Amino acid sequence: MAAGCCGVKKQKLSSSPPSGSGGGGGASSSSHCSGESQCRAGELGLGGAGTRLNGLGGLAGGGSGSGCTLSPPQGCGGGGGGISLSPPPSCGVGTLLSTPAAATSSSPSLSSAASSSSPGSRKMVVSAEMCCFCFDVLYCHLYGYQQPRTPRFTNEPYPLFVTWKIGRDKRLRGCIGTFSAMNLHSGLREYTLTSALKDSRFPPMTRDELPRLFCSVSLLTNFEDVCDYLDWEVGVHGIRIEFINEKGSKRTATYLPEVAKEQGWDHIQTIDSLLRKGGYKAPITNEFRKTIKLTRYRSEKMTLSYAEYLAHRQHHHFQNGIGHPLPPYNHYS
Repeated sequence: MAAGCCGVKKQKLSSSPPSGSGGGGGASSSSHCSGESQCRAGELGLGGAGTRLNGLGGLAGGGSGSGCTLSPPQGCGGGGGGISLSPPPSCGVGTLLSTPAAATSSSPSLSSAASSSSPGSRKMVVSAEMCCFCFDVLYCHLYGYQQPRTPRFTNEPYPLFVTWKIGRDKRLRGCIGTFSAMNLHSGLREYTLTSALKDSRFPPMTRDELPRLFCSVSLLTNFEDVCDYLDWEVGVHGIRIEFINEKGSKRTATYLPEVAKEQGWDHIQTIDSLLRKGGYKAPITNEFRKTIKLTRYRSEKMTLSYAEYLAHRQHHHFQNGIGHPLPPYNHYS
């Protein structure tokens, strides 16, 4: 299912948190990721695979919100029609939901990688090559070149998000992903273009913007259902909530792990912001918060700038004696 993953936008391309939240600790009403890495994990429709999620707060499609709400594809923001999520199978210590086995590829040193998993627990799956592949796909699309060949990194299935930011202040430029596990080769190819061209909050990306872009790939892991809506850690867990709105409809919304920390929110502010992003308009009380069904998860994230992408490409050119112009050359052959 697709979901918008990141970025709070300022009118069009801003990184400031949304304003106008309701009830609860001054939480913003937007469900965008905050600050530089806001990811509006859009509406997570837990229906069939392939539902697009816009950044951390709304379905890809309509809607002005930049947070993450869960709903079917083509509908951004907290509007109605969200797909209902099945209740968690159990409560208490948290039910660990199935996630793909970790691959053994290590992260290249040229980019910064962040993981919300326990240090040393396993090798990172996300890598700079994945960001390079996303740049390859976007570049080839914008310039009309044949799409890149199959990449060399693992093709195991993961829920994933592709985030684009632009400029020195790293304003959100597009963020869409899916909570349905997809094979990475096809999933990254699909969501590279979806997030760059079909995030309803922004116009389609253009060639002129390429040199100022930053690409982030987030792989989601370790999904756990918990009974207490406060049973998650700011800066470590991403959260997905399910609630019943004032019209009696089930709604869902999500924030990637980095959002709350970047926005400077505590647990209550984050929950209230997600509720507003999911379209809940009534006063938010502590009693209502206790009715929320919450799933926490972790992620691995890698970010690469366009300049780093070119350096990576040139390195492969030099090693392999390739004379093609950069960046059209695809080293994933």
